[in-house]
Amino acid sequence: MSAAGRSARFGVWAPHHGYFGADSHPDDLPDASYRRNREVVVEAERLGFDATLIAQHTISTRHRDSEVIEPWTASAAIAEATNRIEIIAAIKPYLYNPGVLAKQAIGIDRISGGRFAINLVSGWFVPEMQQLGLPVLDHDARYDYSAEWLEIVRGLFAGETVTYRGAHVGVEGLTLRPRPVRDGGPTIYFGGESEPARRLAAAQADVYFINGRALLETRALIEDLSRRPRTKPPLRFALSAFVIARETEDAARAEFDHLLSLVARNNAGHMKSGTDAAVQMMKVNEGVPVVGTNGGTNAGLVGSYEQVAERIIAFREAGIDLFMIQFQPLLAEMERFATHVIPRVRERESHLEAAQ
Repeated sequence: MSAAGRSARFGVWAPHHGYFGADSHPDDLPDASYRRNREVVVEAERLGFDATLIAQHTISTRHRDSEVIEPWTASAAIAEATNRIEIIAAIKPYLYNPGVLAKQAIGIDRISGGRFAINLVSGWFVPEMQQLGLPVLDHDARYDYSAEWLEIVRGLFAGETVTYRGAHVGVEGLTLRPRPVRDGGPTIYFGGESEPARRLAAAQADVYFINGRALLETRALIEDLSRRPRTKPPLRFALSAFVIARETEDAARAEFDHLLSLVARNNAGHMKSGTDAAVQMMKVNEGVPVVGTNGGTNAGLVGSYEQVAERIIAFREAGIDLFMIQFQPLLAEMERFATHVIPRVRERESHLEAAQ
């Protein structure tokens, strides 16, 4: 199968914002309520998905009037509503005290029986910081902040009594009880592709999130991160991707064109102008027709069921453990993927395993 010898894992982005803009799918619900998120994650677990990611925004990055879910309160409730699926809540360290967030994370970890994880995002949306009354640190300084924050959180997850005085954050003799369910605490996912982000991910993350990229570019990122100095167990990798899978390639391309037409009509005045110009994430999509966020369809998972399954195997062989997938319309396409693509991936994995 793969070098790691594990099956591919599949996750789904939860509907973290409700947006009535022109790029919303007419058959989807522009609904970011807890009930909607609960419905999606419960269904994802039933369909066999392994993880869900709930993004963290205080205000919408799309439109001022869009509703936005609060991921940490939702994660605690979704943990009660599910039994198996990994629940990943995003967190922007700059907005929250590390001791308080470590305590909340441990609480949700225990509610979930050890299924909770955090996705650390150093922050890129300037209006959010401004509206919260925070000084806007420059790009690299936010990663310095994240490094200090993560050092504290890691120590608290390990059950240590932590005293830390950094340039940005600190705690004094702090011990948290109870401890997390698993040794070391919740898994730390980490996103960001700038040089400071790569350094921090290689040193401290458990899983590195890659924005949707073609296979060769993804492989180059994995190779770069894998050869960097590290004292922890080997870094694992996840890929964000928007999937459009159909019976035939022509049908998938037609749907891709349809979704692109929705994106092209979007003139609702998002707040994307508030993105820090130094952030690499938005540059992934520059000059390329793309559906979805965080690289979206750039990963190339658009095609027939057979083609998408083959491409997933290729990414898995390159080192991707978890595919965090976006769909539109969400519930219908989740079911399509679970019915037609996942079995094809499993069949190919079994053949590869038998050949080893």
